[in-house]
Amino acid sequence: MDVVRVCFIGAGAHANAVHYPSLASMEDVEIVAICDLIEERLRRTAKKYGVKNTFKDYKEMLSKVKADAIYVIMPPHHLYDIVAYCLRRGLNVFIEKPPGVTPYQTKSMALLAKHHGCRTMVGFNRRFIPLVRKVRELIEKRGPIIQAVATFYKHYFGDIIPYYDGAVDILTCDAIHAVDMLRWMCGEPIDVVSLVNKFYTNYENSFIALMKFDSGAVGVLLTNWAAGSRIHTFEMHSRGISAFINPDDKAVIYMDNKEEPITISTTEAANSEDRVYYYGFYSENRHFIDCIKYDREPETNFEDAAKTMELVYLIYKKRI
Repeated sequence: MDVVRVCFIGAGAHANAVHYPSLASMEDVEIVAICDLIEERLRRTAKKYGVKNTFKDYKEMLSKVKADAIYVIMPPHHLYDIVAYCLRRGLNVFIEKPPGVTPYQTKSMALLAKHHGCRTMVGFNRRFIPLVRKVRELIEKRGPIIQAVATFYKHYFGDIIPYYDGAVDILTCDAIHAVDMLRWMCGEPIDVVSLVNKFYTNYENSFIALMKFDSGAVGVLLTNWAAGSRIHTFEMHSRGISAFINPDDKAVIYMDNKEEPITISTTEAANSEDRVYYYGFYSENRHFIDCIKYDREPETNFEDAAKTMELVYLIYKKRI
């Protein structure tokens, strides 16, 4: 197809920050309709991106507008019924992380997608950060990754319980980004041991895990929502080479015991100072659109996302 026709279900802050601008910048994408329950943001988003068709009922929208792909961008505990409806109609679907509330929900969506022949994708944007992909390519020239670390720290002491009044836990809803990156760097887990703690709260806000992967690599997860600030980093190590990556800043790569490292900035790797580009949002959307155009399976499809959700479950299950 020359142009991919996209409908949106959801016109909230995140969708407007990264997904609408990404797709609007693509000449081979047309946003043909938007659905949202809140009239003000529906009108504002439609006006900004020149979309004539607006709806408050997604079923009405899908019955009246022809689309090649549906973006369902909303909280995870509101996803399932809408996504299932789209899949039963044979529509290709993009959703944000987490892909539902439980591994079972994600697996169910994957089964529906396979049965109805739909292309699907979950927005694990860290995999698509240009700096991260460039560094992994450099590391793996020396051989497979033998050790990896994913850290995610935040300073959070806000609501009584975070993430939609406790509808979804911290690890599943947000720290899942770090969990997914360990799978992306290392492969599939074969053993997990973890520590899950509550620090200064009544809910679990710290998750530390040691993982062994089928590739032979070892992965370490370090997360803590009672920390001093948002810090989100990755490490990759292979034979004679080590990379320390802060995707908001730069990667520092050491090789063969040399004192002077190679340094690559995140904006240099993306050739852009726009966070939509350097933090992987544009690239993940471009990947999804290309997979629809050329009938390929997206990298972070529902079946793959179910494996990340299962690893989240194992971190809870294998706690010391």
